[in-house]
Amino acid sequence: MRILIITGELSGDLYGALLVKRIRELNPSFHFIGIGGPRLRGTEAEILFSAEALSIVGIPKPAELKKYYFIYRKIEELLKKRKVDLVLLIDFPGFNLRVAKLAKSLGYPVIYYIAPQVWAWHKNRIKLLKKYVDHLLVILPFEEEFFKNYGISARFFGHPLVDVVKVKMPQALFYEVYGLDPERPIVSFFPGSREGEVTRHLPLFLKVYQELKKRNPKIQGIVCKAIGLKESHLWEKAREFILVLENTQYEVLSYSKVALLASGTITLEAAILETLGVVTYTLPSWMYFLAKRLVKVPYISLPNLILGKEVYPEILQDKSSPYELAKALEKVMERENEIKKDLRNLRKALGNPGVSWRIAEEIIRLSHMYKNKP
Repeated sequence: MRILIITGELSGDLYGALLVKRIRELNPSFHFIGIGGPRLRGTEAEILFSAEALSIVGIPKPAELKKYYFIYRKIEELLKKRKVDLVLLIDFPGFNLRVAKLAKSLGYPVIYYIAPQVWAWHKNRIKLLKKYVDHLLVILPFEEEFFKNYGISARFFGHPLVDVVKVKMPQALFYEVYGLDPERPIVSFFPGSREGEVTRHLPLFLKVYQELKKRNPKIQGIVCKAIGLKESHLWEKAREFILVLENTQYEVLSYSKVALLASGTITLEAAILETLGVVTYTLPSWMYFLAKRLVKVPYISLPNLILGKEVYPEILQDKSSPYELAKALEKVMERENEIKKDLRNLRKALGNPGVSWRIAEEIIRLSHMYKNKP
């Protein structure tokens, strides 16, 4: 069984790699070919193009559009040569919905894993999903009912982060390895996983740390640098007065008293670990102006959306001054028991462990169903 797999963002690459491993553990005869990031490249998948080349925020430049078009045409050639049996698309709707349309026109079954967030914006994509996707595998608890109300075959097996978010280093060893004082509280900062996010958030987050240190000199600060981010003068400057760590984000979250989080997957990872947090995000003014008019949900962070309440305070755009963010972090720490109770409820809503195994079994079942069709 040969499957075309396409991931774009880092989170999709993580879930895709985990799924490929699980499927191949259950049935080694499956072969994957397509587009992926560093984690998918670490599996036995045959990678045609790097996902990083397609990761863009905002309006793409002409050169980027040309690259998109070139890769799309190569995928079209692959499908026309009947080199695969099934198409598995993971998140990344701007590109993947076009591939879904192409694949469907050529007679391929299409499975879409991690639905576009049409409940927030781009509601017109619901029609595309209904028309070009055979099976939609969703990862948020409210999505199954949402999509079924539109006549789309959707199933929720749990959120894959349940299997991913695990602390591997004991707390005492963590403090010892990184020269931290176990008697002093840690405040951690997660400026984002894209270069543009880091450019906008890292200088602000460092000012927040300085503001907190004025109020409580005992605080220890850690900034987490996401996988795949390039070195820059911003990171060099940060290292002058705060600890910068890579590849230890779950330990950092778990052992932090509180975290400042740029909105994204990290908010859900923090919630699973029951870490107190404040969510922020900034955009260029014109982009924020558009987003305010296009996005139709009351919150931007997944924990708040899933629970239907502001568990993590959201302080966005012009309101996100160092003073306001520092004040919000202090207030969150005062509500620790109440917030942790909500986070435990959220953890239950995300499903039991073994999510990726259940999704792998479903994809194998669907694959055999289509393979055996006359």
